[in-house]
Amino acid sequence: MKKLEDTGLLVARILMPILYIVSGWGKITGYDGTAQYMTAMGVPAFILPLVILLELGGGLAILFGFLTRFTALFTAVFTLLTAFLFHSNFAEGVNSIMFMKNVTMAGGFLLLGITGPGAYSIDRLLGKKW
Repeated sequence: MKKLEDTGLLVARILMPILYIVSGWGKITGYDGTAQYMTAMGVPAFILPLVILLELGGGLAILFGFLTRFTALFTAVFTLLTAFLFHSNFAEGVNSIMFMKNVTMAGGFLLLGITGPGAYSIDRLLGKKW
């Protein structure tokens, strides 16, 4: 049963950060447009490099199982914040779906933060339990 659990955690770690890795890369290639959008939504553009670091760097960290618990918990909070900052205008139809998507993803990251990365991870190779 442990092997199945570890395999499941590996699959989850592969699937969960795809959106963040792609989105982080998109923010690099579309930096100016993203900064303008953030500003229009009331979020200062100077934090964009931190957002890119979390999305791209954090996504890769979760993918490879490095600093998994910390990164997953931080990403869960970030995902909830983005739900409320960018997707809480339910008068725009797609926002309710985006809001629920973010809440669901935050739940997945919270679960990963609690369970840890599983056996097939850099954290496990380094002997880290956190």
